[in-house]
This record gives sequence, structure tokens and C-alpha cells, in this order.
Amino acid sequence: MILRREFTFDAAHRLMQYHGKCEKLHGHTYRMSVDIKGRPDDEGMIMDFVRVKEIVGAEIISKFDHAYLNDIIPQPSAENIARYVFEKLDPLLEGPNCSLDAVRVWETERSSVIFSRDDMNEARNG
Repeated sequence: MILRREFTFDAAHRLMQYHGKCEKLHGHTYRMSVDIKGRPDDEGMIMDFVRVKEIVGAEIISKFDHAYLNDIIPQPSAENIARYVFEKLDPLLEGPNCSLDAVRVWETERSSVIFSRDDMNEARNG
């Protein structure tokens, strides 16, 4: 079973290693989802939505919202943002019955990237 919580934040970035429109300073209203895979506990929950909101809010949203993402991530593409978020949240969203499964980042309404547990395992082993 997958628990999903969505968030939004506004941020600016430049893709300095990219040659095109996005190498100039610009901003987005990002949408992000966090997927936690697990089985319901004795209370019938994979993880309390309030706890997920508190953790993601403190660790990610408070740092990313209205920020210049290049100060946090060297080349803040949607791919690198999703990986960064996964790596930061992975140990914090682990419980006895669940673990972080994927982070999805939408740069626009129709364009998104998913970084999953499989991607993390490949990165560690590759």
C-alpha cells in the first residue's frame, strides 16, 4: 500500500550546465509528492499524515520555499531536486511498517520526475 502526501513551494533556480532558456534565472511553483510504502499498523495507518507534513515541512519546504535552489543543490534540475529530497527524507520517513518509496517533483503542470527506491539502490550500487 502507498501513502502519498503532496506539497507545493515557490523557488528560483538556474541550470548553469544547460544551454537553453533554463540557464537564465527563473522560478517555478513546484509541486512535490512523497510516497511511503508500507502496511497499516495497529491504528490502521501506514504513517500519520500530520507527521509526514511536519517532517517534510521542516526538512524540505522550509528550506526550499522562496529560495534560490542553486544555494542548496549545485545543478537544481527536477531530477536532482527529486534525488536530493529522497536522500534527505529517506531516514526520517522510515518506520517499523513503512519506508520512503518515491519522491515526485513537478516543475510544470505537465512535466515531472520520479526518483524511487530502485533509483536510490542503483545509485548506491552503480
